[in-house]
Amino acid sequence: MLSFFKDYKKFAIGFFILSALIISIIYNVLNVEKPLPIYQPANFEPKLVDSTIQHVKKYHRIADFSLINQNGKTITQDDYKDKIYVADFFFTTCQTICPIMTDHMYDIQKEFINDKDVMLLSHSVTPVIDSVPQLKKYAKLKGVNDTKWNLVTGDKKHIYELTRKSYFAVLTDGNGDQFDMIHTENFILIDKKQRIRGTYDGTDPEAISQLLKDIKKLKRMEK
Repeated sequence: MLSFFKDYKKFAIGFFILSALIISIIYNVLNVEKPLPIYQPANFEPKLVDSTIQHVKKYHRIADFSLINQNGKTITQDDYKDKIYVADFFFTTCQTICPIMTDHMYDIQKEFINDKDVMLLSHSVTPVIDSVPQLKKYAKLKGVNDTKWNLVTGDKKHIYELTRKSYFAVLTDGNGDQFDMIHTENFILIDKKQRIRGTYDGTDPEAISQLLKDIKKLKRMEK
């Protein structure tokens, strides 16, 4: 009888250890950090996407670009190579959502000011008005760090095509110039492979908090 209880005790201890291991494995599997989604043109509202690519469901990348920043420097995709960045669209004379968006971009800049992996890119949707001196004035007013955050202007058609075929962040105006744009409040998170990993309401503090978390997650995933 004593031998039976000794054997049972060994069995109980072994069963307990095995159960603990199984529970630990299940816990770790369930708590694996899920990656951020990779967004394609087909994931966006059609009104934001150029009609020629609304059907695309994979392999989307931000197109190459060549624009001029607040210092008169040409900015291209090479300046964002191997960077995580947040893009948006604005204009300096906007008095509605743009000031809020710019303030939130400043908050992101502040959070990652010493992180060389994270940058910001704000495109003017009124490039004729937003000349280099105008952008420079706006940059100084809003506390833009030139090494972290580019405010860019350039050829209107080029910017329009970027908005409609790469970032999906503006609506067509429908009046006058075929390249007139109505920008949205969206902030777009781009990974180091030029893929869209999230969109966020640039006027909503809660959305910005989520964006900050997602940038940090993306950094962990891309190590």
